[in-house]
Amino acid sequence: MKIYIGADHAGFKLKEELKKYLNKKGHTVIDIGAPFFNKGDDYPKYAAAVSRSVKRDKRSRGILICGNAEGVCIAANKINGIRAAVGYSTYAAKTSRTDDNANVLCLAGRVLSPQKAKRIVFAFLTTRFSQAKRHKRRLKQIKKIEKHG
Repeated sequence: MKIYIGADHAGFKLKEELKKYLNKKGHTVIDIGAPFFNKGDDYPKYAAAVSRSVKRDKRSRGILICGNAEGVCIAANKINGIRAAVGYSTYAAKTSRTDDNANVLCLAGRVLSPQKAKRIVFAFLTTRFSQAKRHKRRLKQIKKIEKHG
């Protein structure tokens, strides 16, 4: 699977760890940035770049990392067609996929250990959307909100 990944300074170290992990698992990893640690950088540009890439490449997924995951999640969800979810646990990652067909996973670089983050990423990447009628219905409602506000 192709995975677009991005992080600000607070997620940079975890991003580098996850890239190694994902490459070992056989995924194609596209690093959107930050290309190097910069304590003064801002997450919105990375969130937008990953989200736009995932929007264009429907079969891909995205991973975003900042200090608490909330900022990148908010920014990512501004892009129509993106369903970003905070992955605070494997349960959250699985249900974001089964129930909401999330296509971008947001992680807290200042909170998660690399081991826990890897478990969450694995759950996110290996869980399929359930195709349940109620979930499809809800996603249609979300699309209407995206379109009409």
